[in-house]
Amino acid sequence: MTEPVAVKEKDKGLQERIRQVAKRYKHWGLLKIHHKLRKQGETANHKRVRRLYKLAGLTLPRKLKKRLPEAVRQPLPKATACNSCWSLDFTMDSLTDGRKFRTLNVLDDYSREALGIEIDYSLPSQRVIRLLDRLVEQQGKPERLRSDNSPEFISQALQDWCAAKQLILHWIEPGKPTQNAYIERFNGTFRREVLNANVFKSLAQVRRTVDAWLVEYNTERPHQALAFWPPAEYRQVA
Repeated sequence: MTEPVAVKEKDKGLQERIRQVAKRYKHWGLLKIHHKLRKQGETANHKRVRRLYKLAGLTLPRKLKKRLPEAVRQPLPKATACNSCWSLDFTMDSLTDGRKFRTLNVLDDYSREALGIEIDYSLPSQRVIRLLDRLVEQQGKPERLRSDNSPEFISQALQDWCAAKQLILHWIEPGKPTQNAYIERFNGTFRREVLNANVFKSLAQVRRTVDAWLVEYNTERPHQALAFWPPAEYRQVA
């Protein structure tokens, strides 16, 4: 059996800081932890952090990517600026008493900022419009909305609202969630770090947990696609 490699005395402080960040952000991998340490003033290079990270046994399990046949891959048009496209989608979970609740997630495709998450047992089209009205007032009007073909998103009420606001409502092809990949990836992170990581007894608890996580996601979490800027900071410099 291979003997464990001892950590040098000069590295113990850095390894403890790595452990603290990993404990605070349980789903972050090496790259995000390294960039968080750099923002805190750490000057150690990536190789040193990687070595201490592995010695601490903190490596996350690799996620296997599903490869799609070339025939069904569709290029996802890239947003060119903040508010050029917002993506919308629903997720679902249950309280401890078995009652199901839904979340309506809205993401800016360019900045990857989670603009809002609405939570309730039922979220009809009028609730979708109410959230969008609030976000337009806060963030400005997007050029385009992208969603799947859920009844709430193809409703006449939402179509009329989009027409009145002079913005494009774009639906992806049925059965092709890869055409809405930005929000699909966000949903995976949201489910892993919030819905699957907590046991909820009430909607009030869900809302408190989601509100706190949204602040962390937008202002603290480095995003690899944004050169490791958090989304809210990237919006300011984009």
